[in-house]
Amino acid sequence: MEKLTYQEEELMLIIWEQGKGFIKDFLQKMEEPPPPYTTVASVVKNLEKKGYVTSKRYGNTYEYSPIVDENDYKSKFMSNVVRNYFENSYKEMVSFFVQKQKISTEELQEIIKLIEKQ
Repeated sequence: MEKLTYQEEELMLIIWEQGKGFIKDFLQKMEEPPPPYTTVASVVKNLEKKGYVTSKRYGNTYEYSPIVDENDYKSKFMSNVVRNYFENSYKEMVSFFVQKQKISTEELQEIIKLIEKQ
């Protein structure tokens, strides 16, 4: 699974949310001001080349659908982040967010409860 650029990832999130769609559909979901149509079309073509989406032709337009599952991508991406930035330790990652005050005590307790349930 090839790493996505920020722009590609942003667009994939929209495609995963919609399930499938045309370039104009994706543009409508983008933050204002949306990028030009040609920019979005180019990013989608890159996603297709990387194997993240597939296309189906309808006349002179294409409908795009995701091939890669969103959860599979998130899992792979998070594994890479933990390996590359936190010495392959989820404990180090959580500690980092605690130190940066990005996780509250309440949230940490919720995480512990989730772990205990499993």
